[in-house]
Amino acid sequence: MLIPSIDYSLNELIDLLGQLSQKEYSNSCTELSNSTIGEHTRHIIEMFQCLENQYDLGVVNYDKRERNTLIQTDTTFAIENIRAVQKNLEKENKNITLLQIIDGEEIRIESNYNRELLYNLEHCIHHQALIKVAILQCETVTIDPNFGVARSTIEYRNQCVQ
Repeated sequence: MLIPSIDYSLNELIDLLGQLSQKEYSNSCTELSNSTIGEHTRHIIEMFQCLENQYDLGVVNYDKRERNTLIQTDTTFAIENIRAVQKNLEKENKNITLLQIIDGEEIRIESNYNRELLYNLEHCIHHQALIKVAILQCETVTIDPNFGVARSTIEYRNQCVQ
C-alpha cells in the first residue's frame, strides 16, 4: 500500500506540473515566502533521490542532495525525474542509518527503508500543501481538493461524511 500511495502523490504532482507554464513554475511566490513552486518540487524529488542513491550504502544523509536547479526551472525535466523516482521505489526493506550534522555534531539514527519511504511520502504531501497555497492564485490550474492532504485526513473526512 505504501508504494501505490507514493505513486498517487507523485502522479498528482506530475498532473499539476503539466498545467503550469515555466513562468508559473519558476517565479517566486509571496505565498511561499518568495520561494518557487519549482524549488518545492525539486526538494520533494531530491529527498526521494537521496534515499534511492544512498540505499546501497545503508547510510542516508538527506543533506547530501544534488540541488539540481534544472529540476526547479524546467517542468519537463522535473516530470522525468519524478518518473525515474517512481520506477525505483520497489526495493527490499532493510536497516538504514540516517546521518545528519546538527550544530557541528554528527547524529546517527537507526531506521529502515520502508520507514524512510513513509517519511518521504509525508514530506511530499507537506510540500504539496505548501504548493497548493501558491496554486490557488493561478486561475487556469485545477487540482484535486485532496492535493497536499494527508491520507489519514482524507480517510477521516470520508468517515465523517458517512
